[in-house]
Amino acid sequence: MIGGLYGGISGSSGLKRGVDQMMGSMNAMMDGGYGNHMGSSENNNEAKKMKVDGANGPSRVVHIRNIPSEVTEAEVIHLGMPFGRITNVLVLKGKNQAFLEFGDEASANQMVTYFMTAAAQLRGRTVYVQFSNHKELKTDQNHSNSTAAARAALQAAQALNSGGVPETQGGPNTVLRVIVEHMLYPVTLEVLHQIFSRVGRVLKIITFTKNNTFQALIQFPDVVAAQTAKLALDGQNIYNACCTLRIEYSKLSNLNVRFNNDKSRDFTNPSLPSGDMSMMDHSQVGFGGLAGLGGMGLAGMGLAGGLPGGLPGALGMGLGMPGPHPLHGGNNVLLVSNLNEEKANPDALFTLFGVYGDVQRVKILYNKKDSALIQMSDAHQAHLAMTHLDKVQVWGKPIRVMSSKHQQVQMPKEGQTDAAELTKDFSNSPLHRFKRPGSKNYQNIHAPSHTLHLSNIPTSAEEDTIKEAFESNGFTVKNFKFFPNDHRMALIELASVDDAVMGLMKMHNHQLSETNHLRVSFSKSVINH
Repeated sequence: MIGGLYGGISGSSGLKRGVDQMMGSMNAMMDGGYGNHMGSSENNNEAKKMKVDGANGPSRVVHIRNIPSEVTEAEVIHLGMPFGRITNVLVLKGKNQAFLEFGDEASANQMVTYFMTAAAQLRGRTVYVQFSNHKELKTDQNHSNSTAAARAALQAAQALNSGGVPETQGGPNTVLRVIVEHMLYPVTLEVLHQIFSRVGRVLKIITFTKNNTFQALIQFPDVVAAQTAKLALDGQNIYNACCTLRIEYSKLSNLNVRFNNDKSRDFTNPSLPSGDMSMMDHSQVGFGGLAGLGGMGLAGMGLAGGLPGGLPGALGMGLGMPGPHPLHGGNNVLLVSNLNEEKANPDALFTLFGVYGDVQRVKILYNKKDSALIQMSDAHQAHLAMTHLDKVQVWGKPIRVMSSKHQQVQMPKEGQTDAAELTKDFSNSPLHRFKRPGSKNYQNIHAPSHTLHLSNIPTSAEEDTIKEAFESNGFTVKNFKFFPNDHRMALIELASVDDAVMGLMKMHNHQLSETNHLRVSFSKSVINH
């Protein structure tokens, strides 16, 4: 499996190069596809059901040898679709052979000529393409070798090549449900469109977040294009070792897209309104809410945060992403507003935003103390913080987090003593969570919840000691549980999410012993009562 679908991307031109490189390295898959048994039950007896008119020389029938025994008619059809209209197909699994009949001899000639210099592959196996010594394939419709699914694929291919499929028609198995697993970097609607449109024409995309997982529905014009996309892309990684595509057929036969924006798009109807994105809940937009690319693909089991180069692909082709590509023209600075002026301070904001990335600088605005600029290490971390913290209650007020127009946070000049207290540089802080490559903290990035994950607990510490530390700082502890096999870690449940946010800011780095400072993060776990 290729390590990442995007390789060497940098900026918009890099996006195209990356997709081209991905598609070039995937040619073997795109020629025939892998894996899905949308197949038939024909056997060698099918040859007896086929009447063949023999002849020598060029023909509109192409003979394909050495095919895998499990290959389907749809995959054989897809191999020939770029060259012209296909009028019939015959697969002889027992003989590892197949025949494709084109509407005209010129199309067949194009296919044979093309594969004289290029390798043809089905399911990773090289197959051999030549003219058949038959002029046409005559099938008895009552004894056709095709299953219903294969006949549908042939009909869809014929209609697609003749332009006969209405672009918005839809139908069974034309809509794919795509789930992105291990999404350590943003995946946008634009990225999905770039990937899937190289496999077949994409009509519509709807993105959404369900159960904290980014998903998409993608509609193709016909079952052949949808199946080709599923065969080629299921299980692939968008970035090296992360953002894995899991693809299945949707039960929907047509998508109803109301708006063309960052969450949904109908490519057949560009006149749709955009809707008011400012009124949309950013937590629902998820990773689909911002245009731009994330950074180098990093595996949850072997992360390489901050490394300048990508991990090599599984095929040794080095298709790794470079360092994080900045969102919105390179901006890794956030503007945070609606803060509690009386309580907001750089250290607390450093701790809270530090859950989602390494905070470099924090500046509370001198003339508007309910707002602050927070500079993260890169644009991906800024996006994570914005996704998880926008509209979260902090010091009793729902804060707003958005991308700032500033490229960096300026430190105050000498003599500006008033501003100096409001601005702090944390670039050399020992409390950064993501500086170490391979840090497990990458696997523990969660939205604020009422349950906190505690680590770096002294082995001698008792439950009451830790609960008392929280209670003495004004927090009500609802539940507590040590990890069964490791008492250096525990879960603690506070009265509310708001309390947990305050608890994290107050108790992270709390000293429990001479050598142990508590480490606090949000948990998605629930303590069973």
